[in-house]
Amino acid sequence: MSKSDVLKTIRDEDVEYVDIRFTDPRGKLQHVTVMADQVDEDFLDEGFMFDGSSIAGWKSIDQSDMKLLPDTGSVYMDPFYAEKTMAVHCTVHEPDTGEIYERDPRGTAEKAEAYLKSSGVGDTSYWGPEAEFFLFDDVRFSVEMNKVSYQIDALDASWNTDTEYEMGNMGHRPGVKGGYFPVNPVDDGQDIRSEMLSTMKRIGMSVDKHHHEVASCQHELGLIFSTLTAQGDHLQKYKYVIHNVAQAYGKSATFMPKPVAGDNGTGMHVNQSIWKDGKPLFAGDKYADLSQEALWYIGGILKHAKTLNAFTNPATNSYKRLIPGFEAPVLRAYSARNRSASVRIPWTESPKAKRVEVRFPDPAANPYLCFAALLMAGLDGIKNKIDPGPAMDKDLYDLPPEELAGIPTVCASLREAIECLEADHDFLLAGDVFTKNQLEGYMELKWEEIYAFEHCPHPVEFQMYYSC
Repeated sequence: MSKSDVLKTIRDEDVEYVDIRFTDPRGKLQHVTVMADQVDEDFLDEGFMFDGSSIAGWKSIDQSDMKLLPDTGSVYMDPFYAEKTMAVHCTVHEPDTGEIYERDPRGTAEKAEAYLKSSGVGDTSYWGPEAEFFLFDDVRFSVEMNKVSYQIDALDASWNTDTEYEMGNMGHRPGVKGGYFPVNPVDDGQDIRSEMLSTMKRIGMSVDKHHHEVASCQHELGLIFSTLTAQGDHLQKYKYVIHNVAQAYGKSATFMPKPVAGDNGTGMHVNQSIWKDGKPLFAGDKYADLSQEALWYIGGILKHAKTLNAFTNPATNSYKRLIPGFEAPVLRAYSARNRSASVRIPWTESPKAKRVEVRFPDPAANPYLCFAALLMAGLDGIKNKIDPGPAMDKDLYDLPPEELAGIPTVCASLREAIECLEADHDFLLAGDVFTKNQLEGYMELKWEEIYAFEHCPHPVEFQMYYSC
C-alpha cells in the first residue's frame, strides 16, 4: 500500500488501532499499538518514538530514544484481535540522523538488498524458506537451582500408542520418523494446518501447500518466494499466524530446532537466487545447469558456513539437530537433488526456477539476519571466485569413514559458531551491511545464552554420572 492507501483503508474500514511491529536481534517480533486516529501522513513520514534501551542487545538507557518508521508496503489486517487492527512492520532509525539503526535486523536486510544492487552482480534476490514446526498439547519446563526438567505431550505423538484415554485410544499415529506423509487419521493435523494457511492467504501472504513432516507432531506450510526484506516480514507473519492459530486450537506451536529426543529436528531450508535485468543469474551450462556465478555463490556459502551458523543456527538447541542420523545436513558439500548435502540444487525444468537451497539453517534464526548473512557469503564467493570443489552425488550419510573424514562439517555447537563469527566476519562488513558494533552486540547476547546453557546441569548427566 501507498501512504494514501493506508490512510484510506483506515477510514473506509473503520480501523480502530494500528499495531507497529519490529523485530529484536534474537528474531522475536515486538509491537506497540496506537489509536488509528493518531495515524496521519506525518506519522507515516516521521515515525513513532520508543525506548530502545528496553530491547536486549540494543541501546543503553542514556541513548535510548529511537524511531520506528513504518513500511506501508508491509501493511496487513491482524486476524486475531477483537478490535479491528491494522499491522505494519517497521525499520528502526536513529532520531537525530535519520539513518537506519545499525543493530536493527530489518534495516540490515534492507542494506543487504541495497548492497546487492551496488555490487553490479544483480539487482534482486529471491528467498523461499521452508520452516518446519512442532505442535504439542501440553508443555511444561522448569529451570531452578534444584530442578531442571521439561515434559511435552500431544495426543497424536508416537509415544502415546498405549496411553489410556477416557474417550479411548484410536491408535492412528505416525511412528518415529514416520510422519512424511500419510493421510488422516494418521495425520490428524489437516484442519489446523489448513486454517493456518488460509489465514496467511487472507492477510496477503503468498502460500501454496501444507503437510505433515517426518517427525511425530511435526508440520510444514509452504511460502512462495519473495524478495529478501519482504520474505523476512512474511516469515515473521508465518510464525505469528502459526503460534496464534495453534493457541486458538488449544495447542502450542514451537520452532525450536530439536524439542524431541530421538526423532527428526526442525529445519528451515532456504531457497535463494539472484536476478539481474529481469534474467536469472544462477541459470547456465555448468553442473546441474548452474551458471559459474551460482557455483561461486555456493563456494562462498560453503567457505563461510561455520560463520553463517551464528545466524542460521543461533540457538544452543540448534546443534542437537545438526548431528548425523536424523537427515540433518551437517556436511559442507553440494549436490543436485541429493538431500544429504548441506547445499542442494533442486531439479527444475525452467531456468527461471534455478536456485540454490541451503539446508542447514533452522527456524530459530532471525530471518532478516539469516537471509542477509547468506547473501553476503554468496556475494563474497562471486566477488572472489571461490571454487566450491566437485559436487557430491552420493549418499553422504552412507560414506565409509575414511571418505567421510575428508568432508568438512558445519559447527557442532553455538560456542563454535560464535568463535567462528569472531574470527571470520569481514565479508559481512562489506557495504556496511553488518557493522562491527552490531556483531559485537549480537555476540554478547549469544554468549549469555551459551553460558546459561553450559553452566546448567542436565538430567542426562545425573543419569550418566550421579553414581560414579
